[in-house]
Amino acid sequence: MRTLVAGLIIVGLAAPAAAQKMNAEEFHRRADALHKKGSRALLSMGEIRALTKEVRAAGELIKARRIAAEKAGEKPRYCPPKGASRRMGTDEFMARLSAIPRPERQAIDMAEALNRILATKHPC
Repeated sequence: MRTLVAGLIIVGLAAPAAAQKMNAEEFHRRADALHKKGSRALLSMGEIRALTKEVRAAGELIKARRIAAEKAGEKPRYCPPKGASRRMGTDEFMARLSAIPRPERQAIDMAEALNRILATKHPC
């Protein structure tokens, strides 16, 4: 199950963007509920797709912003390693998302949450 959710998160980071619809707290709540289902989460493909779409949109948005900052000669918020694996497991992703205080998660979208997560994992 962890591999499935981790794979969906990673695919979400690399796929085309779609409009974001939930704040980071809602995403956290829904992803945590799905994670707690364990193998029964496979029965919730609609929820998995919704969360994947959200991460995909966030990933594409922050990637575009990072590339634009680099082209403009500005320091990006995060600097992914070149040539190395960028994979982040579900447990690590959820732990990093959980580390953002709940009031802040309620006030930010997933793009900002993902930016914060990657800025701590891959600082410039």
